[in-house]
Amino acid sequence: MKTLKQLQTMKDNQEKISMVTAYDYPSARQVEAANIDIILVGDSLGMTVLGYESTVQVTVEDIMHHAKAVRRGAPDTYIVVDVPFGAVGVNEQYDLENAIRLYQQTNANAIKAEGAHLTKYIKNCSNMGIPVVSHLGLTPQSVGIMGYKMQANNKEAALQLIEDAYAVQQAGAIMLVLEAVPSDLAREISQKLQIPVIGIGAGKDTDGQVLVYHDILNYGVEHQAKFVKQYGDFSIGSDALAQYNQEVKNSEFPSEAHTYKKQVMNEVTE
Repeated sequence: MKTLKQLQTMKDNQEKISMVTAYDYPSARQVEAANIDIILVGDSLGMTVLGYESTVQVTVEDIMHHAKAVRRGAPDTYIVVDVPFGAVGVNEQYDLENAIRLYQQTNANAIKAEGAHLTKYIKNCSNMGIPVVSHLGLTPQSVGIMGYKMQANNKEAALQLIEDAYAVQQAGAIMLVLEAVPSDLAREISQKLQIPVIGIGAGKDTDGQVLVYHDILNYGVEHQAKFVKQYGDFSIGSDALAQYNQEVKNSEFPSEAHTYKKQVMNEVTE
């Protein structure tokens, strides 16, 4: 398992960090077998696995259930768990209780929280010994306000994002995810911050990259973002299932090769 110190050394040595968002035991096993540095148990599981309309519907219980499965599938991978919508930003006691549950009960290495407004939360978690990854730029939990579009695409917004990035680092964030921001801005932030910066839709000059398992493998994906590259095609599963269905209907499956054979009825009738 990569440690936080090793991940920090990778940034310092300009060695790229790989992160994949995965949500269950079999996908976690595959990600670990591929030697990916970090698994993110993201609240995007709401759309990719649970069929929700957005990340907003994902609960703490949803995240915990899937994070536990991921840890079982990837016992030797650094795992980050999303803090879902509504689990932070209420009051300090409630926020910390949820952070402790997510960190302690999932056996994650860190939690991830969206938004520049959470600097005090990051500091409080850090004081409790809970590592926090910050997420700025396009933050899906706020999509009802900001929409799915590029962020920080003018001077004022870019300067604000730089200021926010410094603020979350100062608050104690161990890492930063930057989503859907101009590549030159992402490069600037990555070079200026001491902590690793992981990009998604932020160009190649961040310290690392993250993509969703289902996007990488075209697994049940209905919409493909501009920044997604597919490396496999699990959509062929539908063809395989259709063939199975047809063979069952035509009594072609199971064949002799898939059948247990022993003339047990002869013994029954004797």
